[in-house]
Amino acid sequence: MKKSLHVALIQQSCSEDRQANLNSSIDAIRRAAGLGAQLVVLQELHATPYFCQIEDPHRFDLAEPVPGPASELLGGVARDCGVVIVASLFERRAAGLYHNTAVVLEKDGSIAGVYRKMHIPDDPGFYEKFYFTPGDLGFRPIDTSAGRLGVLVCWDQWYPEAARLMALAGAEVLIYPTAIGWDPDDTPEEQARQREAWITIQRAHAVANGIPVLAVNRVGFEAAPGNTGSGIRFWGTSFAAGCQGEVLAQADTASEQVLSVSLDLARSEEVRRMWPFLRDRRIDSYQDLLKRYCL
Repeated sequence: MKKSLHVALIQQSCSEDRQANLNSSIDAIRRAAGLGAQLVVLQELHATPYFCQIEDPHRFDLAEPVPGPASELLGGVARDCGVVIVASLFERRAAGLYHNTAVVLEKDGSIAGVYRKMHIPDDPGFYEKFYFTPGDLGFRPIDTSAGRLGVLVCWDQWYPEAARLMALAGAEVLIYPTAIGWDPDDTPEEQARQREAWITIQRAHAVANGIPVLAVNRVGFEAAPGNTGSGIRFWGTSFAAGCQGEVLAQADTASEQVLSVSLDLARSEEVRRMWPFLRDRRIDSYQDLLKRYCL
């Protein structure tokens, strides 16, 4: 029997005005609900600019507790619209302890669960290790009225282990709120390679696990604070892939969009019968995965 799930992916640009960013997210959620969405996914750190371009202790002031003002505000929107929302927030857990956290809000406004980003990058323009403590909740799907959601965040999307563990725990869909883009100084050829690699790795997670993938990226140019770098042009391209990696819907690289698509979650059963990757895993021979390197 067909089990359809209508989802919406919110691709937006962000400014230094936190309230304006939240208002933009909320307006898009309401539009998505009007299109029939049952699940709405926001991009990584949608309430703020991507502040990790530099290391600045004052930026910790952007963080807030969970539950807190943003989760309560968005919980009210979830309740008003009758939708499940995946929101990405800068969580203040305690003094000196901060996380990059995805909060899943049930359609009654309650918090269904949270996921704290596990893989934390530290690269030019993406100095996240300065701000975020690695997550400590593991790879556990979150049960909602929209299904069992395998929520991961941005840099997690490059790791097949994370996707696999979510799938093994029963996730029906993989969800990646994201903030990724180009260094404007890179050549067009290098920019194209990076974007295609990002798309390919996530489509591969759908194929390897037989479940759909939702990737939601921000869009637009954000200058490095104090002109300390070239800034980042976020490449958008938010997309939904089916359980054989087929692209069901994709946003462009330049504009804010509400991307609406219907997923057939029951199709995973059919695909996994044809391609029984979980059956044929050699779990007796994977011990070396627990090593940093094997030589």
